[in-house]
Amino acid sequence: MCQLLAMNSSKPAAVDFSFAGFAERGGRTGEHRDGWGVAIHTADGCRLVTDHLASIDSPLALQFRQQPVKARNVVAHIRKATQGRIALENSHPFTRQLWGRTWSFAHNGNLVNFDPNPSLYSPLGDTDSERAFCHLLSGLALRFGQQPPRHVLYAALTMLAGEIAAHGTFNFILSNGELLFAHCSTDLHYVVREYPFSVAKLIDCDLAIDFSQHNHLDDRIAVIATQPLTSNESWIKLQAGELALFVGGEAVGAAPVRCRRQELAFSY
Repeated sequence: MCQLLAMNSSKPAAVDFSFAGFAERGGRTGEHRDGWGVAIHTADGCRLVTDHLASIDSPLALQFRQQPVKARNVVAHIRKATQGRIALENSHPFTRQLWGRTWSFAHNGNLVNFDPNPSLYSPLGDTDSERAFCHLLSGLALRFGQQPPRHVLYAALTMLAGEIAAHGTFNFILSNGELLFAHCSTDLHYVVREYPFSVAKLIDCDLAIDFSQHNHLDDRIAVIATQPLTSNESWIKLQAGELALFVGGEAVGAAPVRCRRQELAFSY
């Protein structure tokens, strides 16, 4: 199956270190050679880069590693095709507009006999993943005319994800540039990097970084991946059926909005 990578940060940050190890799984340390992509949510909007080539062979992937863009939310994917052709339109992430924001989505798994009737959103390619994304957003748009409070949105996504997951494996990442949701069916892990920062070593290539040399005391970054990317950090495995919500670099679940460290609370 495919591999997922995401980042949610308290301040704009680059995901180049994690992506360096992740990209190796697209043909060198893993068999996921059927395309890759990344959605980068910045203050200027969402930039989408996708390719049908394997990430280890893609000039675009090399360029992304060498010229990283700082963002608060990033969603990335490397593909091993189960449904749909190897084609650019089938490379994740997928993006759509909802409530004035760009939402990005990437999926790991296989959904059997999942072919809902087209609603407010329709797929451009022929993957089960894009059908699931369109079904999710259509369900939200039909329920709410504008973005609801965070706990209400969380509850609606939990219900919609559960319905889709009944058709098979439904690990996914979903972000609107502020919130980042991670749903686990089988395998999904995360780590939160914050003070005191330490050295991290990638599993898939000989690369390490001392985060204390690159981050400030108030930086906080959550990295989510199908499988842990580093060998010396304490990654947390999500439970089957769990929907995790990340805001400002931490896992908050369905918790209400609150103030933290004199920061202004988000209002959704």
